[in-house]
Amino acid sequence: MRNSILIFTTLLSFLLGTQHLQAQEFNPTKNNYLILSKNIQQLKPVLLTATSLMREDGQDYGDFYVIICGKTVKDISDNSEFHALLEEAKLLNIKVFTCGISLKKFNITPKQLPDNIAVTENGILYGFQLIKKGFLSLTI
Repeated sequence: MRNSILIFTTLLSFLLGTQHLQAQEFNPTKNNYLILSKNIQQLKPVLLTATSLMREDGQDYGDFYVIICGKTVKDISDNSEFHALLEEAKLLNIKVFTCGISLKKFNITPKQLPDNIAVTENGILYGFQLIKKGFLSLTI
């Protein structure tokens, strides 16, 4: 009886812990990329890099995710240059996320963000989950 409770609890925590990750679909057999950034000014070079990798990888190119964490989230809402880069990222099928913990720390609500940027509850945790799923990762 004790073992079955332990197994049930472990399975339940595993399923609940990966629920957010399952919402994002990607092909693990392709080259999937993740950038964790603490500076929104890096989005332009990230887009250039993603474009180069797209050409270089060809059919092996998968998904490209960018997670923005830290105090730089304060610079997102009223930044027209960054909003234009987000539109470019969308055209390139690059998914851009902000860290919910960072948003809370700096009193930014998701409503203050552009529509084409997603919020992940914990950007660092989400990054680790993606790495465990095979994403190639770089922190800048």
